[in-house]
Amino acid sequence: MDLEIVTIGTELLLGFTLDRNAAEIAQTIAAAGIRVGRTTTVPDRGPEIQQAVREALERTGAVIATGGLGPTRDDVTKRAVAELFSLPLEVDTEYLHLLEERFAGLGRSPMPESNRTQAEVPRGAIVLPNRRGTAPGLWLEDARGVAVLLPGVPHEMRGLMRDEVLPRLSERIRREGPAIVTRSRTLRTTGITESGLASLLGDHEDQVAPVTVAYLPQGIGVDLRLTAWGLPEDEAAAALDSAVASLLPTLGPYVYGEGDVDLAEVVLGRLRTCGLTLSVAESCTGGMIGARITAIPGSSEVFAGGVICYTNDSKVRDLAIAEDLLQEHGAVSEAVVRAMVRGVVRRFATEAGVAVSGIAGPGGGTIEKPVGTVWLAARVGSAERAVRIQFPGGREWVRRRSAQAALNLLRRLATEPEQEPA
Repeated sequence: MDLEIVTIGTELLLGFTLDRNAAEIAQTIAAAGIRVGRTTTVPDRGPEIQQAVREALERTGAVIATGGLGPTRDDVTKRAVAELFSLPLEVDTEYLHLLEERFAGLGRSPMPESNRTQAEVPRGAIVLPNRRGTAPGLWLEDARGVAVLLPGVPHEMRGLMRDEVLPRLSERIRREGPAIVTRSRTLRTTGITESGLASLLGDHEDQVAPVTVAYLPQGIGVDLRLTAWGLPEDEAAAALDSAVASLLPTLGPYVYGEGDVDLAEVVLGRLRTCGLTLSVAESCTGGMIGARITAIPGSSEVFAGGVICYTNDSKVRDLAIAEDLLQEHGAVSEAVVRAMVRGVVRRFATEAGVAVSGIAGPGGGTIEKPVGTVWLAARVGSAERAVRIQFPGGREWVRRRSAQAALNLLRRLATEPEQEPA
């Protein structure tokens, strides 16, 4: 089954309100095996609403519209769609009684006259009771297809989708053929760009068909969304399993997990499994790595502590780094960042550590070390690695990307320690 979504509201077009309804509806119906062909946003004007709903019905025969069902003058959706279906508006006495009881229960009797219009429904439409608000949902159907009208208030829309709309759509799909679903799995990658991933995968995207691959850059990594469209449940699961198994050898160490797992959670899990404890030394990230780690429940089993050594004096005082080392190489250097990670594991008596020192900007850069230059070091047991990375972006992005890269360096060292002994 294909379906289109129409979101209604001038405030959406002006950008004052974010259109989260379309995303929620799309996610909900995709899980039921319904494909979203298009999402359209129109203002609170009858002709535009009619045109959007008419065109959606012509293309797919099914449309869900949200917004414009309230009691005010700009709530014109119901009237516009009723005209499109050539249906007069009539008062639904049962729903009017429910509205009056609701207002009386709130101590607001008599009910404002403007709310009476919310009990007016197109003749023959199915009223979808709204237990969370005053505007009911409506289900209209004729030879052209189905039009579902829902209020734009997110929690009201969400409740009606779950309680009224999705069961009806699922039943319609069941009647028309075998049950199908749309299922997705997400592979989380870091340390490689979107274009780098695309080049790496090459023809593999065609080889995993009918599963599709979507690239979702997150700033500190790229998620790969694998989706099996419109298949029976067992076939969708098998197709996704096969796609993941096919892609993982190519993606290699860039994948650190699935779903919404955080890289810090993966690192902690690896160290916990190995029975190792962790400490961190941070300069330009100013505590971001420690914050990422301690945001994970149970991190105290692994994480011993850290040092924010922002100045050279603090590096000397808190990590016992030699002053002549700083003078010779500078704080942002391989020699110093290696000394930082060795100093912090010694101070906290941990088996693993990570350190970062860089130039986040906007000032402080030089020709040799421009803004965005970051040195990272990680240590696990006797294995140690240090890398230099040049990060793009402003100060905040340099810091966030540095924290992510430091965690990833530690993850890879904990997984592949034999590749580069200290």
